[in-house]
This record gives sequence, structure tokens and C-alpha cells, in this order.
Amino acid sequence: MPFRFFQALQAAVVVAVSIITVLSAAQTPAPVTPYTVVTRSGRQPLAVHVVNGQEMFALDDLARLFSLAVREDTLAGGITVSTNGQTIVMTPQQPLASVGGRMISLPAAPVREGRLWLVPVDFVSRALAPISQQRVELRKPSRLLLVGDVRLPRVAARSEALGGMTRVTVDVAPATPHTLAQEGTRLLLRFDADALDVGDIRITPNDVLLGVHPGDTPSVLAFDLGPRFASFRVSDQPPPAPNAGRIVVELLSQTEAPGAPGAAPAPSPQTPTTEPPLLDLTPPGGFRIIVLDPGHGGDDAGAKGANGTLEKNVTLAIARKLKAALESRLGVRVLLTRDGDQNINIDQRAALANNNKADVFLSIHANASARPGASGAEVFSLSASDDTSRATAATPESLPVIGGGNRDIQVIPWETAQGRFLEPSSAFARTLEGALREHVPMSRRPVVQAPLRVLVGANMPAALVETGFLTNAAQEKQLAGDEFQNAIVQALADGIVRFRASAGGAVR
Repeated sequence: MPFRFFQALQAAVVVAVSIITVLSAAQTPAPVTPYTVVTRSGRQPLAVHVVNGQEMFALDDLARLFSLAVREDTLAGGITVSTNGQTIVMTPQQPLASVGGRMISLPAAPVREGRLWLVPVDFVSRALAPISQQRVELRKPSRLLLVGDVRLPRVAARSEALGGMTRVTVDVAPATPHTLAQEGTRLLLRFDADALDVGDIRITPNDVLLGVHPGDTPSVLAFDLGPRFASFRVSDQPPPAPNAGRIVVELLSQTEAPGAPGAAPAPSPQTPTTEPPLLDLTPPGGFRIIVLDPGHGGDDAGAKGANGTLEKNVTLAIARKLKAALESRLGVRVLLTRDGDQNINIDQRAALANNNKADVFLSIHANASARPGASGAEVFSLSASDDTSRATAATPESLPVIGGGNRDIQVIPWETAQGRFLEPSSAFARTLEGALREHVPMSRRPVVQAPLRVLVGANMPAALVETGFLTNAAQEKQLAGDEFQNAIVQALADGIVRFRASAGGAVR
């Protein structure tokens, strides 16, 4: 009996240890892929730390890489970073930095982790690059940090089958001199560069083209030819954006272009393609980032309909659908101030747009009224009376600097940030109203200027849309349903596309 008891106890211990091991492994965070620092002399990894979901670099690592002098002011609780006679001043709990006397925003505040000071990766592009004597470029999608005079164009490619021909479109940024030649069963596209930053490769293999991939040397893109390949022709086409390039390679099959494999007919004039660029190359005036603000959330339910429909749920549903529509239609990055049922401070909503340098900010709401018959959508922009002083937004302030003394810093007071955008915000609101009118009923006052706190701090064109009245029984039912929500989404997407075009961006 004691022996059996000992065996059972031993087995229980083994099971418990196994469970603890599995749980520990599940809780161990996945390793974070480091950035690669690329210089003319070579490559080296740059470690990434994750704090509260924010990727960060250690200041010590950046100091070694860029010969920075980092000084901690223990009395004031701040950090001073110096290089080339310029200084960057930061304080904990503040997602801001003074860069050579100019205040810039960061996506997160610096954080102390043990003996290390950590800064968000965007610190490199927003704070360090402007004062560096050498070129510094942070490429987040590729996890690359380019330092100095290194030529590393971004390259992407896609293919399409057109009868007996396969067309490959290659986008490159910046535009880079190149040559194309056949070597055996490959076409080699050589760029005058140190290496390539190869991005999105979308190739559908067939009997003419088997694949496209980086070549055996760093500056080559290789085309693997199929058994029915006969010949090719190449041409440069109008670029998708300024300072970019587009190369079109047409691969002809044996049935359509008889002759010795590898023969390269003289390039023929090509019809310019109207396809969108493969790379993230927004033209000047175009939109890169849009912030959508689903109103209310968490304990703040907003308006409530007689049948229990909550404004916070309606606004989140519309915002999620609009995000998907804009990303697929415009190819831009769309951020939500909340993507769940959580409390978000009203000033944090505009702050998210400011910190991400959004091109437009749209707050989405559902209305309420003491009159049950009130219905229809409304669009708001900030009233001119709320612009306390346009002049003060650009007036330097003398602020104390860590270590003693004062510095004149260009500070835009929160309450005047929207003041510089009153006219474009009004135009944005009118454009949204025009698009909404084509899809959904509008109220008797469809465009309104009002003192709305959520818009005051937005440092870009901003508007607020009331999609309808939850206190109207018929409209409550509509707002809770997919059909009406989809109509709202279509209208708002159309409005943003039109405003983007009027602002000078190319619309796809």
C-alpha cells in the first residue's frame, strides 16, 4: 500500500510539473524580431523591447550606434540626449520631446526598465533623424534602419496573365537605374544599389513564369522562367508617385511569340497602367493615416433607444466597417480610437490622431433628442468662436529646460490646435454631408458648427457625424441593422474619398 501511494504521488508530481511547464511556456512572450541597421559597411541587429504593446529601442543601443551623449537628470527626472551640438529633452510619463527647441509628439513616453531607458522606435525618425548629420531612415514594415549614404530601394512586384503573355509590374522607390538581361532560365533585373528592400511579391506561377524572388546578389531581382517562355520586352512606365519608378516586363509564350528563347525584341510603346502602386507611396497631399473615433464606450454608453440600442455599440460597429472599407478602397492605414468596449478619455481621442500624424479625424456618434420625431444625420465641425487665438498657436514660449536655463519652444496649445484647420474642417464636414445625403436621410440642419470638445485638440481636418437619432423609434431600428449601417459606411467612405481628392490626393 505505501509503495502504491508513493507511485501515485510521483505520477501526480510529474503531471503537475508538466502543467506548470506548459503554462510557463504559454505565458513566455514570443521573441521580438529585431530591426536591422544597414550602413555602407554592413548590417547589424538592433534589439527591440516591448512595453505595454509598444515597441521600443534602448537609448544605450542608440547611443552606441549614433555616438549620442545621454544624461539623466535625477533631480528633475528627465533625460537629455545630445549630438552634433543639438539636444533632445524628454521626461517620463510625457509622450513629448523637445528637439532643438521644437516640441514633437511621440507614440509613447520614455520608460525606465531596470538600468535601461527605453524610447519608442518612432523616436528615431521623429526626434533623432532631424538633428543627425547623416541620413537616418526608419522603415517599420521592413524592420530596417538605414544610416548614412546607403542605397536600398524598396521593390515590390505583381504578375497578371493576359492571354499568351504574362505581365510583371515592378514598383521601386526611389526610382533607381536598372538593367534587365536573360541568363539561362532566368531574367535578372539589376539595380544600381547596395541592396534591395524586397516587399510585397504577388506572383501567380504559370508555364511562362515560375516565380520572382531576390537574386544571388543583393541588388538583383530574379525571374524564374517557365518551359513555355519564348521572349520578353521591358519598358519604364509612368511612376505611381513622385520619386518612384515603375518597370513593366512582358513575358511572351511560345505560342504567341515564336522564335529563339531569350530573344528580346525592341521595347514597344506601352499603354500606361492605371493599377495602384504596390508600395506605400502616397503622393504629396495624399492621405496616409485616417483616425476614426467610435463615440463613447465602457461606462459611457451614450444615447440609448427605447428598445435598448446603445450608441456606443452602434458607433463601434460603423467604425469597424468603415475602417475595412477605407483600407481596401484607399490602401491607407486606418486607426480606431477604440476597438472594444472601453472608456477612452475625450482628449485621448484627438491625441491618438495627433501622435500618429493623421491626415483626417472623424468622430462617429448617434444622436438623441427630447422630441421623438427628430431624425436624420448631421455633420459637425468646430465653430470659429472656439479658436481662442490663431496667433497664439505659433507663438514661442520660454520653458524651463532640464539642467537649468530656459528655451523658446514652439508650442501649440491644446485648445487652439483645431484653430489652424477651421476652414478645411468645414470643407470636410460639407463634403461628408453631401455624400451622406445621397444615401441616408438628413436632419433639418445637416451641417452645423459647434463647440465640441472632441474636435478642439485635433491638429488636422476634423469632423463629427451624428448618424441618426436613437430616440426616434424607426431610426433606432435602422441604426441597429446592417443595411442602414452599410449605407452610412458607404456614404462616409465616399465623402472621405472626395475630400481626399479635393485635398490633392490621388483617388484609386
